[in-house]
Amino acid sequence: MRATDASSAARCGRLWTAHGPVDTPVFMPVGTQATVKAMSPAEMLELDCQILLANTYHLHSRPGDELIERLGGLHRFMNWPRAILTDSGGFQVFSLSKLRTITEDGVAFQSPYDGAPVFMGPVEAMAIQRRLGSDIAMLFDECPPYPCSPEYACQAVERTLSWAAVCARQPRAAGQLFFGIVQGSRYPELRERCARELVNIGFDGYAIGGVSVGEPDELILAGVDMSIGPLPADRPRYLMGVGLFPQLVEAVARGVDMFDCVMPTRLARNGAVMTRRGRYPLKAAAYREDARPLEDGCGCPVCRQFSRAYVRHLINVGEILGVRLVSLHNLYGYTEFMREMRDAIAQGTFPALRRRVAAEYQAITSEHENREKEDTE
Repeated sequence: MRATDASSAARCGRLWTAHGPVDTPVFMPVGTQATVKAMSPAEMLELDCQILLANTYHLHSRPGDELIERLGGLHRFMNWPRAILTDSGGFQVFSLSKLRTITEDGVAFQSPYDGAPVFMGPVEAMAIQRRLGSDIAMLFDECPPYPCSPEYACQAVERTLSWAAVCARQPRAAGQLFFGIVQGSRYPELRERCARELVNIGFDGYAIGGVSVGEPDELILAGVDMSIGPLPADRPRYLMGVGLFPQLVEAVARGVDMFDCVMPTRLARNGAVMTRRGRYPLKAAAYREDARPLEDGCGCPVCRQFSRAYVRHLINVGEILGVRLVSLHNLYGYTEFMREMRDAIAQGTFPALRRRVAAEYQAITSEHENREKEDTE
């Protein structure tokens, strides 16, 4: 651990992987299909991104993990020299619920691409990740929906723990780390039990899963509070699928080190610009003649060169460059925000940053929501 915050559980550290160090707290851009949408690996390196996330289920389906292995592994396949974390496919148990059947041995999917049967369990998920050669492999788990009954959540925890024990025994790629995933929905006793039993099995890091699956915002941080207590301080802690800046700050204050979310690039494809103080819809008529950069004070290449009016024009006429520019700006914002948090923890100014984000983000989001309403009317 490199530094801690005296007023909270926030900490900054360094996670060592087979493809280099990762400074935490860190945000991992999502590259589901072995690419961060609209971005090149060179651009991600220019942003000083230290780790990307790719998806086991989708890469197994297309182009196939055996093909990727024959071509030298995922790093070589996508020309990415730094760390990669692969999700296990457990989230697809939730997101593809209409196309799967759960058994004690794993999950039988119907492929959303061609309808072909796909079976994935703990053995299969870890074998795929070993062939991909990711630096961090997530254990196969069951992510329950929200809401769900205590009985369903309990069954999901039982399966997650059973599968975790199987995953832990599987062979690894050279230097590969295994992370367990805490489940339990909104039930404190289930989350605490799941966390404790995962720690008893013993993994290189631990994730908090089953959040950001449709529950109210306040339950996201409650899920962290229910899960994080038993997790060891000398292992990285990863909150899965969470990406709003106030959520990141509050989770870091609770001791979380790693995050991922599709939000920066997904919102960019819909013309939404993310800033330190909130997001706004660039497609709106209010920005048609706006000569300002996408975000005042931003140092990204987009804000240094282009106006809101120009990027809005590109988005509204369907030019690919528009999506690329907004994606670059949004990802730059996340990279710099995490760097700002690390610096604040190290310099003892994290409490001030925490207060500022909570106040400013809410204020500007309300302003832009009002503007969206006016444009609609």
